[in-house]
Amino acid sequence: MTELRTRRDLRRREPSRPREPSRRSKARVLTAGLAAIVLVIAGETALWGATAQRNDSEASIAADSRLSDTSAPAQITIPAPIQTSAPLAVPVEPEQATPAGFNKSARSIDDPTSIWFVVDKTRPIPDAANYVPPDLVALRSDIPNPYGYPLRQEAADALASMADAATAEIGQQLVAQSGYRAYDIQEIVYNRYVAQLGVAGADRTSARPGYSEHQTGMAIDILATGSGCSLDGPCFGETTAGQWLAANAYRFGYLLSYPADKTAVTGYEYEPWHFRYIGVDLSTEMHNEGVTTLEEFFGLPAAPGYLG
Repeated sequence: MTELRTRRDLRRREPSRPREPSRRSKARVLTAGLAAIVLVIAGETALWGATAQRNDSEASIAADSRLSDTSAPAQITIPAPIQTSAPLAVPVEPEQATPAGFNKSARSIDDPTSIWFVVDKTRPIPDAANYVPPDLVALRSDIPNPYGYPLRQEAADALASMADAATAEIGQQLVAQSGYRAYDIQEIVYNRYVAQLGVAGADRTSARPGYSEHQTGMAIDILATGSGCSLDGPCFGETTAGQWLAANAYRFGYLLSYPADKTAVTGYEYEPWHFRYIGVDLSTEMHNEGVTTLEEFFGLPAAPGYLG
């Protein structure tokens, strides 16, 4: 008995041995350790990525967004992005070229040799008593020209083309009733009208010497064979040829100088037969704009009467 009691006492006095951990406890410890390692690696990766992308503003913003997420282990302050290159230039649209308008200064309106020369009751021909235009030529032989008046070369060529078109399009033969008149011839014509109509009447239908478009060699009075009209009144304007010329003369560089509704501008009564060569470019521009007198087109004062 004594020996049994002694053994019990020894067992009680011996320190208790620690229990070995169970398998479940070991798994928990391992999982916690792995989680800690993952968090450390994630934090290091985020810090490295943000630092490596500090020169890229968009990448820096993305890194800030990731690091500020509540699932990250800690808040990390990312330096402000550094601008290392100049901002891209914004492309500028080239200005659209403005279409060039008609150049009204391309030719002189003051030089009597210019096909744009404007002569009216306030704009006489310089040194008119001595002026003779250059390059006067006879008209083409198949164009009726009862008085043998010449024209300047360019105007004569354009008249020939217009006569051919009239024959082809309306079956009419144009007749050159008048063309270039020298200063002294114009003086005779004007004085004849004065004798018939008086000064006021003559001024409405004939130019004084030195003020006539005929002296430039670029004006012509046109009738048509069989029209039955003369250079007087509106008769010719009512014929097929007169109406065709009024509508088509611009195609050949000619202008009806004295329209029926422009006496207050030109100072002359309606003359449906009187055409002036100004060149196709100007005649076409005036036609397109609907302007019928040189004075209005070039912004010149009206010339209803002589200045002196």
